[in-house]
Parts: sequence; C-alpha cells; structure tokens
Amino acid sequence: MAKAKRVYVLGGYQTDFARNWSKEGKNIQAMLYEAMDGAFAATGIDPEEVETIHVGNFAAELYAMQGHLGAMAVNYSEKLRSLPTSRHEAACASGAIATLVARTEIEAGHYDLAMVIGIEIMKTVDSKTGGDFLGTAAWYEKEAKGVQFPFPKLFGRLGSVYQELYGLKYEHLAEISTINYENAKKNPLAQTRDWYMSKEHALSQGSYNMEVGGIIRITDCSQVTDGAAVIFLASEDYAKKYAKRHGKKLKKIPYIMGWGHATAPILFDVKTEEAYAAKKEGRYILPHTRKAITDAYKRAGIRGPKDLDLVETHDCFTTSEYAAIEHFGLTPPGEAYRAIEDGDIRIGGKLPFNPSGGLIGAGHPVGATGTRQILDVFRQVTGTAGEYQVEGAKIGATLNIGGSATTNVVHIVGVERD
Repeated sequence: MAKAKRVYVLGGYQTDFARNWSKEGKNIQAMLYEAMDGAFAATGIDPEEVETIHVGNFAAELYAMQGHLGAMAVNYSEKLRSLPTSRHEAACASGAIATLVARTEIEAGHYDLAMVIGIEIMKTVDSKTGGDFLGTAAWYEKEAKGVQFPFPKLFGRLGSVYQELYGLKYEHLAEISTINYENAKKNPLAQTRDWYMSKEHALSQGSYNMEVGGIIRITDCSQVTDGAAVIFLASEDYAKKYAKRHGKKLKKIPYIMGWGHATAPILFDVKTEEAYAAKKEGRYILPHTRKAITDAYKRAGIRGPKDLDLVETHDCFTTSEYAAIEHFGLTPPGEAYRAIEDGDIRIGGKLPFNPSGGLIGAGHPVGATGTRQILDVFRQVTGTAGEYQVEGAKIGATLNIGGSATTNVVHIVGVERD
C-alpha cells in the first residue's frame, strides 16, 4: 500500500446524547446548527476557513421527513455558501463513510479543511415504527419486513453462531454490557450516565430484561438516540498553521494513521455460510470485518492490537463487541471470552474497549456514531477525555459497522509517541 499524505483531526463537538429533541420542540435543523456552533467554538475555526462539508446520516427522510442535509449545513452561515457538500448513507456506518470521503479529498490535495457532520434524530416515532425504519439497513424485503425489531434478531443470530461454533456463554455478554454502562457513568455526554445498571441486572431475565432476539436481551442492546457529532479534518499545511495559531506542536495534533473499508454481502444467511467456512479453516468468522481491521493496521504501519491503546467499537449489541474483541486480534478466533474474563477490555486493562461507554452506554444516533467514535479517540490521544481517560493513550482505533456487519469501516487515529 502506497504511503499517503497525513490528514489531521483538529477536534470537534458532540451534542448531549441523553437529550430528546422532539420533547424540546426542536427539529433536525436545530440539532445540526447547535453541533456546528459547538464545533466552531471548540476548535477556534472560522466558518470561512471550511472548504468542503460531508454529512453522515442514515434515515432523516424517515425519522424527520428531511433530506438534502448538505444544503441544510450550508444554510448555517453565509460564509459557507457555495461550498461543495454531500450526504453519505451506509446505515450505521454513515458517519465513518462521510469521514472516509472527506479524508480522501484532503489526501488528494483538493481541499485543506473539511467539516464532517454525523447526525440522526430518532425519537420522533414509536419503537415499533423505529424498528421498522432500522430494518432498511438490512435487506428489508427478506430480513425485516413484518419482523418486530429485526436487528436484535439478526445480531442474536450472530450470538447463536458463536454458541454453536465456540460455546459462547451469556455471562460474557453480560460483562460487556456491564463494562459499557460503567464507563458511560464517567462520560458527561453519555445517554445512560444516570441509569441504573449492574451485572446482576444484565444476567437477569423477565419483564425488565426480556429476550428480544435469541440470546440478545434488552441490556445487550444499544440505545435509540438523538444526537450529532462534528469533526474537522485538515491537510498538513493547514494543520501547521492551525498549530502555530493555537500555540500547539504539530506532533501533538492527532492524525489518521490508517483506515480500512470492507463490505460484506447484505444477507445474514450468506454471512452465516461464510462464518462456518471460516471456522473450518481456523479463520475469523466475519472475514470482511477482519479485512477492514487488518487493512487499517497495514496502512497505519502497526503490528496489531499491541500497538493500540484503546478501541472505540461498534457495540450495537454485545455480540458485535464480542466479535470485535477477537477480530481486532486481541485473542485468537473463538477466545474473546478470555479477554473479558481477564479484564483486558476494561479501562486499565490490556486494551480498553469503549471507554466512552460505546453505543450501549454512550448512545447510538445512527448517522453520528462514526464521527462520535473518532472524536472520542481524538479526546483520548490528546488527554482530554476527562474521567474516562485511558492513561497515556497515544493511538486508538474505531470500528463502525453498518447493517449486520455489512459495511465495515476502521480508522486508526494517533499522535506521535515521545
């Protein structure tokens, strides 16, 4: 792989994921503008410096009856008018895809400063309708039409595959859930920061923790969330000027070290066939997820998980995080339980997963998750993550997944080690 030009991450802003914007009487435009306000204020960037805007969003046409979000972003300020904008959709990986395209434009030398916005408003409809909307991230006609809450069932099937192939025990999923809720309590923007949660609750069954899809229970699920997250990406030329202007050293500004992008067949039945074939060959059972990760490692020039300080992964359900633990290479295939039992994924462990609380704890506004993950890694490697800071973090990875492990996008973001 050819060595690419550096693309820097200058920071950004995240809305409070605990908010219900509909109850506040505010629409997606208000959310977009607040996120942009916050990002400009947090970074000290003026709107007139922005050269291109990319918006990641899954289904605003369904949840908010609003499309064309790139044009809505330009409407924020006269200083942004005439800029090139685009909106990107890849289900729950929409924010990461928007980031990939923005990075490519800067790497190609077309622009020096890009604004990437991830946004979703979801609490505009009841849970049944919302579940049907989310079903369009699968093959709707074959996997979601007429199915109540299709995605818990799809990721429950992933759990069933692990149970059959490797003897997965529910107690390990319960521990993942517990850790993410614990981490979220340290995150002032997390949706569940004030919720009650314990390992005993996660292990319980009944009306307060019903099974919603095979092995999946309520505590294994990510949240329905309203929210937005904005990041700025910059060329090295712009980053040098930015560093000088703000009294920073360039080597202390995070940059995208590597990335990976791999798409699997959309039907989970096909993924299941691949999983069984991979097990027979001793390989990881989600080969496309694994490829996105290993491609990112190669582009970053790192050996693997030993060179990472943390991972922000896509725990739409505990089964997806369980898979991510081994697909990042922290354990061999089928042995993620060892990292869970040994405390490796806890803050202070060998490789902390989701110190922010992840999608289960921090929240999952679908189109915003990919950008939120990168913003959280930015916070970690700049030592600004507050109570959920991983001590000494210099390099972090994100895994943003769309559909049932269909669109897989990995970013590795870091600063130079001293």
